[in-house]
Amino acid sequence: MLPDYRDVHMLLPAYAMTDGAGVRLKRSLGSAELEYLDPFLMLDEFKSDDSRDYAGGFPDHPHRGFETVTYMLAGEFEHKDHLGNHGVLKPGSVQWMTAGRGIVHSEMPLTTSGLVWGFQMWVNLPQTDKMCLPRYQDIEAEQIPEVLREDGTLVRVIAGRAFGSTGPVNGIAVDPTLLDVRIPAGVTMDLPLPVGHNAFVYAYEGRGAVGGDRKEVGIPIGSGMVAVLEDGDTVRLKAGEQGLKLIVGAGRSLGEPVARLGPFVMNTREEVMRAVDDFNRGTFLG
Repeated sequence: MLPDYRDVHMLLPAYAMTDGAGVRLKRSLGSAELEYLDPFLMLDEFKSDDSRDYAGGFPDHPHRGFETVTYMLAGEFEHKDHLGNHGVLKPGSVQWMTAGRGIVHSEMPLTTSGLVWGFQMWVNLPQTDKMCLPRYQDIEAEQIPEVLREDGTLVRVIAGRAFGSTGPVNGIAVDPTLLDVRIPAGVTMDLPLPVGHNAFVYAYEGRGAVGGDRKEVGIPIGSGMVAVLEDGDTVRLKAGEQGLKLIVGAGRSLGEPVARLGPFVMNTREEVMRAVDDFNRGTFLG
């Protein structure tokens, strides 16, 4: 059976902004042009070798009603929360944090000079899970399967399945796929993705093209651009002369109302205001 190739529905640039205590980053999902791609609420890339761009980090701040995913390529960040949890994110590692009913945490750089490079993604929780107990999946770099294909393509499988390997992140309601795909110069590859799941690709290095089928490769894409994909079971990716590196995400749509205010994502405005009141009164439960 021939693949049902996914075309590009929308192509957008990431926008430069600051967050936390002055951390410079680029936001693609969660921007003014694309508020969210159900179930993905936000995708940020932070990359700088100037410590002034990241030294302030992300001091204590709350979350409720969704999950945060942090994936590091270079540098180190330290995580702490009000429950006493503590960890260090190193190059190649990932943390999938389910905030649930409430977390107050900080993410601060341990790197004081040189390159810091990584991503943070927010993933929505279904209404039935928004007030669950918080939990963490801290995944070291060596726990993430790497598939090296004959064409030289390297696929790191963080969540979901790809080319016979299963990612270590598990038990997530939206059944996510999260991949780091690195394609050598001039190579074209077909990447299977779950049918019916909303999906995107974010180029973080190099140039190439995404979409199309066996007769043609679709839309040009370059570093700092996100492509939202139409449905299908396969996406075609082609690297240009410098190669192409991408974050690929897919997940089951929740199809529920989204009410958000800063670090709180619930289903109704009343639930969001209750989260604000809980935080202000000091009754945030973990």
